[in-house]
Amino acid sequence: MTQQHPVPPPELLEQWENDWLDERETVDALLLQAFQAGADQELDACYALVDAWGLDGEDLMECRRPKPPSLKEQALAALNEIEDRYAGPSTQEILIRRALEQLDD
Repeated sequence: MTQQHPVPPPELLEQWENDWLDERETVDALLLQAFQAGADQELDACYALVDAWGLDGEDLMECRRPKPPSLKEQALAALNEIEDRYAGPSTQEILIRRALEQLDD
């Protein structure tokens, strides 16, 4: 592991400075952007390392930056909870499930 800490590219630092000086961003927003940029650089470095080991870096990316569930997935999960709570699906719940499952993600 390297002991060198990466720094953001000069263009990004300049953009943050301009956003701060022009009062387009608050300090909190800029700190969050900087923190996210650092986390993204670390994840990219880990991805490259895993890839160099001959493993699938995509699995790492999916675990560390999961995509939020689609509206369809959220609705099906909510329907599962309702069905579990009331001991099995009703006729209406079966109809709703069939309609949801036909939707694209």
